[in-house]
Amino acid sequence: MLPPPEWFLAGFITAFCIAVAVGRAFVRPVAGVLAALMLGLGWSAWQAEGRLAEVLPGHLEGHKVAVSGYVCDIPSAGHFRSLRFSLCVTRWHPLADEPFGAVQLPGKLRLAWYGKQPPVLPAHRLRLEVVLKRPHGTLNDAGFRYEDSLFRNGFRATGTVRSAGFDPDVECGLHCQYRRSHLAVTRWVTTTFTEARQLPLVNSLLVGDRGLLTDSHWQVLKATGTVHLVAISGLHLSLVALAAGLIARRLLALAPVSWLGERRQRQLLFVAVAVACLVYALMAGFTVPTRRALLMVLVGGWALLMARQSSPWHAIAVAMAGVLMLDPFAPLDPGFWLSFGAVAVLILAFSGQLERPGWLRSLLVAQLAIFAGLWPVLQWFGQGQPLAGMVANLLAIPWVSLVVMPVLIAGALVTMLVPALSGPIATLFDWVLGALWQLLSGLAQGSMPSLAATPAEVALLAVLVLILVRVPAPGARVLGALAVVAWLVSHLGAAKPARANAFIEQPEIRIFDVGQGLSLLVRHHDQVLVYDLGPAVPGVFSAVESTLLPNFQALGVNRIQTLVISHGDSDHAGDLAALVRSVAVDRLVSGELPEVRSQLPEPAGFPLQACRESVEPLGELRISYWRSDRPETANDASCVLRIEHPPTRTEWILPGDITARVEAEYLAFLAEDPLPEAPQTRVLLAPHHGSRTSSSARWVAALKPDVVVYSAGYRHRFGHPHPLVTARYRAAKARAFSTACSGMLTLTVADEGLVVAEQRTGSPFWIGSPGQGRERCRIP
Repeated sequence: MLPPPEWFLAGFITAFCIAVAVGRAFVRPVAGVLAALMLGLGWSAWQAEGRLAEVLPGHLEGHKVAVSGYVCDIPSAGHFRSLRFSLCVTRWHPLADEPFGAVQLPGKLRLAWYGKQPPVLPAHRLRLEVVLKRPHGTLNDAGFRYEDSLFRNGFRATGTVRSAGFDPDVECGLHCQYRRSHLAVTRWVTTTFTEARQLPLVNSLLVGDRGLLTDSHWQVLKATGTVHLVAISGLHLSLVALAAGLIARRLLALAPVSWLGERRQRQLLFVAVAVACLVYALMAGFTVPTRRALLMVLVGGWALLMARQSSPWHAIAVAMAGVLMLDPFAPLDPGFWLSFGAVAVLILAFSGQLERPGWLRSLLVAQLAIFAGLWPVLQWFGQGQPLAGMVANLLAIPWVSLVVMPVLIAGALVTMLVPALSGPIATLFDWVLGALWQLLSGLAQGSMPSLAATPAEVALLAVLVLILVRVPAPGARVLGALAVVAWLVSHLGAAKPARANAFIEQPEIRIFDVGQGLSLLVRHHDQVLVYDLGPAVPGVFSAVESTLLPNFQALGVNRIQTLVISHGDSDHAGDLAALVRSVAVDRLVSGELPEVRSQLPEPAGFPLQACRESVEPLGELRISYWRSDRPETANDASCVLRIEHPPTRTEWILPGDITARVEAEYLAFLAEDPLPEAPQTRVLLAPHHGSRTSSSARWVAALKPDVVVYSAGYRHRFGHPHPLVTARYRAAKARAFSTACSGMLTLTVADEGLVVAEQRTGSPFWIGSPGQGRERCRIP
């Protein structure tokens, strides 16, 4: 839960009084730091409470409502012929039978508009008919969390557009006018340089519009570690500041000395730099990273241009304080830590040196320090550090700094003055950006080896490199450089044997939250079984990449002894190729082996087995396999697993998507089970996500589960679980859970019996606190 701001206010007053009253040298600075910390936390808590107060009422979810407002970002084409954009709401139009009441409605919506062709917004000020739902996404220990991103950016509801029209009654204040102007600038760039083959990169670097970048662009940028080049950041604003400073200095030098003193010249120089950076930041959309970079450049520029003798750490501390004051939610963005981490690494590398290094040595030292120093931060956020990134940045950063950005900015200014030159200038843009893209594409497609290292090894490398760049003795630097090279060579190559899995004492089953789909992990001791992989849509979404692989890494799962794909449907088979590329698999079992085999790269490299009646151990667990001999559909071909823990007589049944007809077959099979004792605790995964075609009355009555789990998406169009099905399990007195409400479920066997842990109970306050979507989520 979020502590009330009053607590932090009380802490601030107490610490401030101690700092004033106590004169001891040690107590006063510590109390002053605590007072500042309490003040900052109180400010953040107050801001967070204001954001959490915006709530979409439950009775409005899934119903068509009318809202008015203005577009507050650049609309971009999405998948499935959609248009995605943000709406700043100025008015909610109430319905007679659905009053809004006294609740504070969301002021910012994230919307998608689907059509036979990508729709076009009719105007900047709109009246829309929308169908909304509360912020929601998958919730697991690790991996991407959509709800974090929504809260971070102030979206308190998401939805789809049913109709749109111009609304002249929407008041367009300063923010609205700025957004309209920025959209006009973006459209001018797109239409003016439409002939440019590198238009997506032109848009990204000039106006911060990355909506035209394709999946192939992102793959190259991620593979080469150069995503920062297409995000308006400190690099771009520093170049603008440098150019503005040089031009302003030349102009000021023309003025007579008697007109302007040295102090006045420095002040005017700083104003010129500040105005130029502000104009460029506004032209680039004034996004959160841009604002952060602008503040850092201004603080650093002030310290430099005013010739103030202070520690470089003072400037970065002031910049961080300013960022947190303007945007208390900035730490939720990995870019916050990467930006300030990069600046801190550069300060460590270059500050306090008496000699002035040459440009080549500075570039090499900076890239090596950034590569090693930021690797632990990237690893913390579940991202890799490609070796190609150091080579790519070593070549791309000077090219972007010295050639690309000056050409783009100068070309845009010339085109504004002489529109007839747009064609030749677009050709020039293609030349400079084409050279950059050819370099990055070549590195991305090359056979450069990858790096594999543990967090401890990565931290050791970062410390070694930072010490290396600080040690003044040439001999020590040579030895340090050789040590770094030896470390890199020893860690090259991705074809290393998989490490052993982490050892756990008690059996554990994790049912991942993968939306409308299914994936779970069974493990005991160092043995692992994975049942299904969740959904995947090529080029759009992969539960394997966004959820499973990050969680496997966090749990220490490096090898899967048995991978079971219940059947071939996309919400169960998922991104199988991505999994086998990333994790060692000993064997695969499936109820639809031909369909699953077609999704594997050739050759598979491990045995493929059809699901048939068999029993095998996994640690102290007993795994029983079964499949219908007469499947009529893909769902009926599901491989059914029964997992038993004999010491505690705990049982789990994983039936895949079988229908009522196959349920009857499986019940007949269970009736012939030679085991004399019935389970003391039975956990049942509801067949077919709780569809009404499954979980028949006979099935529920025969199994009488103690716990039933529905693995389904939140307010999905399929409507799982069906109320008729949930009523049957409720009547059987089964304790019900849904991944849509609980997030990931962890089921462990302890001395006292089965323990079920819901991920939402340990989630951040913007997800699981009282009044939020997860807390109000109910199984129908």
